[in-house]
Formats: sequence, structure tokens, C-alpha cells
Amino acid sequence: MSALRDRQLAHLTRPRAAPALVVVDVQGDFADPGRLADHGLTDAALAALDAAVTRIGELVDAARSIGVPVFWVELGSDPARPWHASNWLREGRHDAPMSPAEPCRLGTPGADWYRTRPADGEPRVVKRGYSGFLGTDLDTRLRTAGRDWLTVVGLTSECCVHATAQDAFQLDWPVVVPRDATAAYDLDVNAAALTQLGLNTALLSDAAEVVALWERTAR
Repeated sequence: MSALRDRQLAHLTRPRAAPALVVVDVQGDFADPGRLADHGLTDAALAALDAAVTRIGELVDAARSIGVPVFWVELGSDPARPWHASNWLREGRHDAPMSPAEPCRLGTPGADWYRTRPADGEPRVVKRGYSGFLGTDLDTRLRTAGRDWLTVVGLTSECCVHATAQDAFQLDWPVVVPRDATAAYDLDVNAAALTQLGLNTALLSDAAEVVALWERTAR
């Protein structure tokens, strides 16, 4: 372990440190293999996705057991408010109505949580784009709850996890991303996303280490 990493971890486990778990977009349209046929995932990518969703659920359970608050970030695509830039990028039509292929349309099964879900009273933030902080009150909720560092998990590593973790960092949050609690639809893309996160945004870890850090703050 490097001296830098030692200092980073010491800050996260100092007396009265206050972590939070942020779960991003573990929803049907992003996580259910039955909804991902058009994405061309290999068997290896599907297995990695399944393992990440399992690990996220384990982290949610551990956070609740230890007393670390869980904040849920979910995409809610609203046909009444089309994301025109997304239409342009995906369909080449900037001013068209929202495409039926837009993921997590409000009120559809694809927007539902997949294999893990908020408990009663846990904060939920509905976002319109990639980042859980853009146009939401997530930052305010976290600060009001007295939190001071974040573990960010969810789907997908190169898109909404990256955007949420990056915005958290730019808003002055120390961020930890467990490698085994996120995934992409291509193994090389996931590896590149984790490299980018580690270079510029987050301390990379794994679920077991994160739980150990939480346990140390609970003493």
C-alpha cells in the first residue's frame, strides 16, 4: 500500500467520519439481461454484470446493518420533457419526441429497481441525465444528513457511475468506487472507465474493503 493511499484511507476512517452509499441506476433497463439483448453483451460481460448487481445488493445490506445511510439515484426519462441532446446522439433527431428506446421511461417496468431496492424512508433522487447531482438536490440531502465521504456504486461504470462520481468529486466529496460493484456492457470499456475514475475522480477499492472502512467509522 502506498503512502498516499494510507493517508487517503486514514481520512476516511478518522474519528466521526460519516460515509454514505450512493446507488446509481440499478434498474431494469440497465441491469436485467432480458432487456439488454440489443446491446450485444458477451457471456463474460453478462456474468460480470450479474456479479456487480449481486455485490451492490450485498453492500446495501452491509450499509444498513452498520448504519451507513443509502441514497438511491434513479433515471426517470419523462416523455413530457425529452432530453433533446440524447435524442440527437442516439437517433440523430434533436427536436423529435422522446424515442421509445429511451431507457427508464417513467411508469414503465424498465424504470423499476432490479434485484435491490430502497427501503422505506431511504432517500431517492430521480435524475434526467447521467449524473445524480445534475438538476437534483442530492448534494443538499447528503450534506443535510451530515455525510462527508461517498461510496458510489451502480450502472454503468463509464456513464452514470462515472458522471455521478465525477460531479461528487467536483463538489468536494471524497469518493470511493469499488471495482466489483459496477460494470459496463463491454469488459474493455469497464476497465477503461475504472482507469479513468482512478486517475481523476475516485479512490478505487472493492466491496470488502469498503465494508471494513464503514465498520471502522462505526466504532
